[in-house]
Amino acid sequence: MAEENGAAGAAGEQKSGQQFAIQKIYLKDSSFETPNSPEVFRGEWKPKVSVDLTSETRKLDDNTFETVLKVTVTAKLEEKTAYLCEVHQAGVFTLSGFSGETLEALLGSYCPANLFPYAREVVSDLVSKGGFPQMLLGPVNFDALYMQRKQKKAAAQAPGES
Repeated sequence: MAEENGAAGAAGEQKSGQQFAIQKIYLKDSSFETPNSPEVFRGEWKPKVSVDLTSETRKLDDNTFETVLKVTVTAKLEEKTAYLCEVHQAGVFTLSGFSGETLEALLGSYCPANLFPYAREVVSDLVSKGGFPQMLLGPVNFDALYMQRKQKKAAAQAPGES
């Protein structure tokens, strides 16, 4: 299981004064647009849906960080945008006793994973209230996304190597 290894495992352990705490979870921003309504409601509903996930973290003080998970869902019918839903789900986390790569992994993977269920709920609510069939976002492997970002960053820093 994911909880038994990686960032999730590190967060659950209380080693040598390590502490992980969620201080606050909140909706920082949301938007929902239906630029081609009501025309998009008149045809057959077979959209092409794309989901984009990113996260950002900023340090608030020595052991306190804000992580923002940004979720953008775009549904298109042929070339027309049926809807565009954007959610910025945020949290304030206290992490003490962690350093280096472990701290980076917690902020880059574990914190966004804690925010995702809240963001998924907001997306579902906004899409439904917009008059469209419910949009349920599937599970996300935040550990894998974190590793991909880390590899891209390393590749960008070493442009001469192949």
